[in-house]
This record gives sequence, C-alpha cells and structure tokens, in this order.
Amino acid sequence: LLTVGGKPMLDHVIERARGEGFNRFVLAIHYLGHMVEDYFGTGEKLEVEITYLREKAPLGTAGALSLLSSLPEAPFIVTNGDVLTDIRYGDLLDFHHQHQAVATMAVRGHEWQHPFGVVQMQGLKIVGFQEKPIARSYINAGVYALNPEALTCLSPDQPCDMPTLFEKLQGQGDLAIAYPMHEPWLDVGRPDDLSRANYILP
Repeated sequence: LLTVGGKPMLDHVIERARGEGFNRFVLAIHYLGHMVEDYFGTGEKLEVEITYLREKAPLGTAGALSLLSSLPEAPFIVTNGDVLTDIRYGDLLDFHHQHQAVATMAVRGHEWQHPFGVVQMQGLKIVGFQEKPIARSYINAGVYALNPEALTCLSPDQPCDMPTLFEKLQGQGDLAIAYPMHEPWLDVGRPDDLSRANYILP
C-alpha cells in the first residue's frame, strides 16, 4: 500500500472526509486489492462504513463507478487515492449544488517556467524573444462532485477516465464545471511529491 507519514494514503483521505461528517465510503480496487481489503475491512476500525468495487481489469476513475450496484441517492464526492489535499469536500459539494451542475471538477492553478529563452517566429522571421517565460494553467486536481445521473453515461465494465466522462456530459448538454481550489495539494503518485508529503507528515 502507498504510505505517507507511516500510514496508507487512503487512511489520510478517509480521516479527512470523516472529519467533515462523511461516513460511507466505496473503494475501487484492482492491483493488490486484497491488501486494501485486509487493512480497511468494513471500516469499523475508522468508525465508518466501507464497501468495495472490485475491478477485474483497470477501468479508470470513472469507469470503476459503473460497477456500483445502484445509483447513489444524492450528489457525491469522488477522489483519486493518491491525492493529498486540504480541500473541504463539503465546500465542493455546496459549490456543485449552488451552480446546479451535473459534474464538478476541482482544479488548481499551476505555473511552469520554461528553462530556456523562447524565440518567437513567423515562418523563419524572428519577431520576438521571451526569457524563460512562465506558463499558467489549471490542472485536474483529482477530486470531483457528481450527480447520480452523471453515471448513466458509463457503460458497464468499460474503461473511462474522468476527463472523458466530463466530455460525454458536455456533449449531451449537461453542465460540467470547474471548482478552482486554493488549498495545499500534492499528487503523491509522483516521486517528488511523495517525498514532500512524507516530509510534511513524518
């Protein structure tokens, strides 16, 4: 299991959500899934209820939701298991509800500085220079709020990632929006961020 600060990453996710009043969790598992089940069981240890979606093959974050036996009764949160963040899930759900969206994706501002001076050209003609410019964009933070009907776009046991689900929803005219977040965020699936997370949570 991926660990941060001596505990499985999912421990941190569940504990944060539990602190906001969430008490029912569904974990999608595939590779080494038995280790996840052995560790968390039914959730009794964490005073929550945990059930599992067992993927026979990797289905992606959205595709795994096609394994749910029935649609949820209300909007719900989906999060990647390798994201460590202080985002408030309740605030995300409130934002999702206020904007009457079918799907909401948490996004985070990201800056990247080009390591070299950039030459601007039109054909072969040099028209300008930028010395190590900074590019600014929004990235998918791996946390989502979905209405139950968003899952009707999914085909059973068919792979689907979240950006594809959002594109499908937009294609059929449903409102899919972004939630700009400003809280600390790390993707601990990346070695550099995993090292930082273990420094923050010793």
